[in-house]
Amino acid sequence: MPAFDTLPHAWMVWEDSAPEPKGAVLDQTRELEKFLAEIERRAFRMAQVALRDPDDALDAVQDAMLKLARHYAQRPSAEWRPLFYRILENGIRDVQRRRTVRKRFMAWLPGPKEDPEGEAQDPLERVADAAPDVPDRLMQNQALERLETCLRALPARQREAFTLRNFEGMDVAETAAAMGCSEGSVKTHYSRAVHALREQLGDVW
Repeated sequence: MPAFDTLPHAWMVWEDSAPEPKGAVLDQTRELEKFLAEIERRAFRMAQVALRDPDDALDAVQDAMLKLARHYAQRPSAEWRPLFYRILENGIRDVQRRRTVRKRFMAWLPGPKEDPEGEAQDPLERVADAAPDVPDRLMQNQALERLETCLRALPARQREAFTLRNFEGMDVAETAAAMGCSEGSVKTHYSRAVHALREQLGDVW
């Protein structure tokens, strides 16, 4: 799996296709570019945890950034973060729905022949970056892999609330706006996620 740094930055896709802005629009464009560059890595990680496929994750992030830039660039910058993550989560759900439909369709087809090489491992399951030589960093990566595995096991809304609150540092109101639900629901989803993760990760974190 390629490291994120080797992938094309999603916000550059929009930048290359956008018309040359002028004046105040130029300032807004630069501010949006800065915002997208700041969130792209965390957004990619969140999408990858949910989708377990780097290509699908990158597509989802790029699509969310393009939609934000095309439809909401003129909104106040304070609104961009919750809008972006709401678009991203909707995109992730769309990918998951398409997968479900595809699996149902493929179930009617004959299965593929067994690989003569016996290569059963799916490289897309490996979310963490390649382990470095430094032992401490290796332990850290192993802990992150464990966290990501546990996050994938959470219900989608619990995972969304947890990642937005902790990875993105959004408050309850911002998270509610991004998730399209009430603040009370955010608190419930977040509390349940924390409880489940503490049970699973108490010996690691």
